[in-house]
Amino acid sequence: MKILVTGVAGFIGAATAQALLDRGDEVVGFDNVNDYYDVRLKQARLARLAGRSGFTFIKADLADRQAMAAIFADHAPQRVVHLAAQAGVRYGLTHPHAYADSNLIGFLNILEGCRHGGVEHLVFASSSSVYGANTSLPYRVEDNVDHPLSLYAASKKANELMAHSYAHLYRLPVTGLRFFTVYGPWGRPDMAPFMFTKKIITGVPIDVYNFGQHARDFTYIDDIVEGVVRTLDSVARPNPEWSGAEPDPSTSAAPYRIYNIGNNDPVELMDFIRCIEEATGRRAVMNMLPMQPGDVPRTFADVEALAVATGFRPKTPIDVGIGRFVEWYKEFYGVA
Repeated sequence: MKILVTGVAGFIGAATAQALLDRGDEVVGFDNVNDYYDVRLKQARLARLAGRSGFTFIKADLADRQAMAAIFADHAPQRVVHLAAQAGVRYGLTHPHAYADSNLIGFLNILEGCRHGGVEHLVFASSSSVYGANTSLPYRVEDNVDHPLSLYAASKKANELMAHSYAHLYRLPVTGLRFFTVYGPWGRPDMAPFMFTKKIITGVPIDVYNFGQHARDFTYIDDIVEGVVRTLDSVARPNPEWSGAEPDPSTSAAPYRIYNIGNNDPVELMDFIRCIEEATGRRAVMNMLPMQPGDVPRTFADVEALAVATGFRPKTPIDVGIGRFVEWYKEFYGVA
């Protein structure tokens, strides 16, 4: 099968491409390799893919309508895994237009490419951030998500709505995946596991927001990738029991599905820091600070819908995942 993977130089994109190539799929990888974080890490991920049989890389921008149309016309992917986006909750406080360009205009270009290209199934990245002001835990895909607390979250909610309209209008099968705090080897430098590990190893104080009263449903990269691949293989179909009188936001009379992918086991921030301390053999110096704008105190994924649809539940314990990440970090950056 020929699969377009956008954001292929990114953390989840590169890992997903590796898994698809491992099972014999042909992968067309797309990325603009921007400088939101260290480009050298993105290039290193791409280098691991570059020599593999069946892999093609295209450098272009999501917001470039002509370039995106050409990718679909020239390569005719059968299915699409759309992971490219402007990431980061806090980045939106200073760079709001980046979200409109990548996450709104860029996503529209993906939808149009899928529509005109006759794509069999589009799987796209949403985010746990869409739950916003919702305080009902665990977060269920059937919950209302109309109160985002960041522009990033609003853009991901918009993606879900845009995808549903295309599923309804053009019968394009679409599946949205709400990722919960992804971590692991080759992870993003702007995420807490990476930042905390780097600072703890070098003895630099770490900023601990909400005075440590956070909890996150940390989800290991291998679990995320398995969830992505399984949902890609499970083409979204209409829910025959869906009712407009009592609408379920996670399904539809159109070929549309939304799933959480989280570990279903939130970890207290202080316990998470202790895991890094144990893996690195060093103690953290902590700056205890108040909550940041756009942040939420806890995330907790109900993954029952994913389990029913695919037979899969994320399962990697935090101490195992952090141990693997720290091992990779030391090797990649040459830390003794």
